[in-house]
Amino acid sequence: MRPQLKPLSQQVVVITGASSGIGLATARAAARRGAKLVVVSRDEAALQALADELQQGRHEAIPVAADVGVEADVRRVAARALAHYGRFDTWVNNAGVSIFGHVEQPTMEENRRLFDTNFWGVVHGTLAAREHLRLHGGAIVTVGSMLSDVSIPLQGMYCASKHAVKGFINSARMESESAGEPVSFTLIKPASVNSMLAAHARNYMDNKPDLPPPVYAPQVVADAILHAAEYPARDIEVGEPAAGATFAQLAPGIADVVLRTFAMNMQQKDERDRRADSGNLFASAGDGSLRESEDRRGLTFQHSPYTELMTRFGDPLASRRRTLR
Repeated sequence: MRPQLKPLSQQVVVITGASSGIGLATARAAARRGAKLVVVSRDEAALQALADELQQGRHEAIPVAADVGVEADVRRVAARALAHYGRFDTWVNNAGVSIFGHVEQPTMEENRRLFDTNFWGVVHGTLAAREHLRLHGGAIVTVGSMLSDVSIPLQGMYCASKHAVKGFINSARMESESAGEPVSFTLIKPASVNSMLAAHARNYMDNKPDLPPPVYAPQVVADAILHAAEYPARDIEVGEPAAGATFAQLAPGIADVVLRTFAMNMQQKDERDRRADSGNLFASAGDGSLRESEDRRGLTFQHSPYTELMTRFGDPLASRRRTLR
């Protein structure tokens, strides 16, 4: 059964990690397109600021402070959405954290905390969302990474978490389809994004962390997420390198040589850093402000021709429905 998804203007959308980066860009874009929102993060002050901003623009949004790594918190988010709106139509698993450094440097506590957010947060969100959507229909959209398909040095545990997310979502999708449920499961796989991920990450390197170019604006990923909220899609690669990561699996040895040669330096800025703190692993790194991107010297691309082409023409049924509206 192919899920029938509503236009965004008729949807209630839950977004985790909504107080910064990709989640913030997605929340703002969804509101502009008429969706009602449930915005979720650990930063209660930033969430309230976002809700106030959206409500001032006459958009409906409720903030729910929660840690996606805690199952009870995620269940509370779903219950709050149902109590306020009576339903939700799309659940976006977006919250994520990272660690920069060699694989032996982070503590096991830090590694497990990363998995609590990046992997178990997706598990908690998917199971809570599916419980409602299997009866009413809708979409579960999960932000993975091009590192769901390949790995790079200096972000080993992040890569492992995104590989795990891909495996879990693929299995959940197959089981849901086998049961005939009207639920769409989409894995979004972005290349480097100028979100706040690197700025908030735990860093063991001597220099400040950076992202391998090309780097895309959070809005590019937000557009892909909202496309998946309206049109069922299995995977959406965001950015040209993300498409290349799929083909890199055909020659993994060659990909390893290229990545180990270039990715080490590409993930380090010239500025010295070596933070002693844990970034946002254990608590929100925010101060109540709303930031989609960090300040960076390099070029940030506002479009991905590949992704725009695939989301417009990659699904003939989606293109046809768009024309009929």
